[in-house]
Amino acid sequence: MSRAPEQTAPEAADVIAAARRAKAAAALLAPLPRTARDAALTAVADALLARSAEVVEANAADIERARAAGTPAAIVDRLTLTPERIAAIAADVRDVVALPDPVGEVVRGSTLPNGLELRQVRVPLGVVGIVYEARPNVTVDAAALCLKSGNAVLLRGSSSAYASNTALVAVLRDAVAGAGLPADAVQLVPGEGRASVHALMRARGLVDVLIPRGGASLIRTVVTESTVPVIETGVGNCHVYVDELADLDMAVDILVNSKAQRPSVCNAAETVLVHAGIADRFLPRALAALTDAGVTVHGDDAWQKAGQDAGTPVVPATEADWETEYLSYDIAAAVVPSLDAAVEHIRRWTSGHTEAIVTRDTAAARRFVARMDSTAVMVNASTRFTDGGQFGFGAEIGISTQKLHARGPMGLPELTSTTYVVTGDGHTRE
Repeated sequence: MSRAPEQTAPEAADVIAAARRAKAAAALLAPLPRTARDAALTAVADALLARSAEVVEANAADIERARAAGTPAAIVDRLTLTPERIAAIAADVRDVVALPDPVGEVVRGSTLPNGLELRQVRVPLGVVGIVYEARPNVTVDAAALCLKSGNAVLLRGSSSAYASNTALVAVLRDAVAGAGLPADAVQLVPGEGRASVHALMRARGLVDVLIPRGGASLIRTVVTESTVPVIETGVGNCHVYVDELADLDMAVDILVNSKAQRPSVCNAAETVLVHAGIADRFLPRALAALTDAGVTVHGDDAWQKAGQDAGTPVVPATEADWETEYLSYDIAAAVVPSLDAAVEHIRRWTSGHTEAIVTRDTAAARRFVARMDSTAVMVNASTRFTDGGQFGFGAEIGISTQKLHARGPMGLPELTSTTYVVTGDGHTRE
C-alpha cells in the first residue's frame, strides 16, 4: 500500500463515524428481499455505463501520478480503467444479479426427537471492510458482492487509486440510493493515510470482518495488527509442473497462458517445473514460446544450458526466485528428477494459491492432487482459472489462502454467516 504521512486524530474519528453509519445501513439491508438488492445492483450496472466518462477522467489523474512516480508497469496496468474495462465490470455486476441469493438459504435442518424444528440459515455478516491496493475494479466487485449478500461495505483502497475510487463510489452510492437502499451501505473509508487503515482495523464491534487484498506486506500488516476478525487472502506464488507424460503442445500452451495471459494478477504462474525425462524435448520449445510472449526466464543449470544452445538468454536463478511473486513477465524455472521432487519443491515454496500439473498419466495427476495443500489444483488447465468469475461465483471478494470459514475464490456464500432458528410449540427444557 502506498505510504502517506500519518493523519490526525480527527481522521480516525471520521472512520469510526463511517463504520457506525455502515452498521446502521447493514441493519436495514439484512431484512430486504432479493428483489430490492437485485434492483439496486442493476441500477449500479446501468450507472457505471452511463457515467463511465467521469470515471475514466478521474482514473486518468491517478495514472498520470503513478507514471510520474515511476510506478512499475504491472501496477499501472492494475490501476488502469478504460471504457471497455468499465463495461466488463458492469457486466460482472449483472452476472452477480443473476446468481442465487445466499441469504435465507437453509444449510441444514432437522426435527429433533423432542419435536423442536431446527434450521441453520444463512445470514449476512453485517459490515465488511475491504483493504486493497491499486485495483479500482475491486471497488465495484466488492460492493456488488456485499450488496447481493445483504452486507454493508467499507472500501479502503490505496492512495494511488483515490481519485478513481472516489468517482466509482459516488456512482455506486447514487445508484443504490436511487433504488431505495441506504447509500451508506457503500462507503469509501475517509482519509488516505495509515491512520485511517489503523482505525478500520481497530473498529471491532462496528466492522464484522476485514478482508485485505494486495501484496504480502499489506496482508501481513492487516492480519497481525487488526482486532477485527480477518479473512486472509494470500499472494500467488503459483506453479506449473510439466510431467514426464505430458502432451508437449498442451504443456506449452498452458505454461504460456498461465504466465503471460495477464502476469500482474495473483493466479499467474511464477514457477515452472519440468520432469527431467522430457527436458531435452520440452525446454527448447518452452523457451521459444516464453520468449515470444516477452517472458524472461530465471532458470537453473538445465534451463541456462538450453538457453545457451538456443541463443536465448536465461537469467541464473537464485533461491530468492523460488519464493518470488513477480507479477511481471518473469518466471522461475527448474528441471526436477521426479513428480515427488516437484511436489517437494512446491510444498516448500508455494504461497498456497494455485498449482497445476500437465500430464496424460491419470495416476500421476491423482498423486499430485492428493499431495498438494493449496486452494486450487489444476489438472491440464491454466492457473489463470482460479477466479470467482471463472468458477461461476460471479465477481469474487478475494481468494482466501487460509483454511477457516472460506478458502479459495470467495463468492456470495463466503460473505454470510449462519443463524440457528429453532421453532417449538411451547417447548421447555427439563
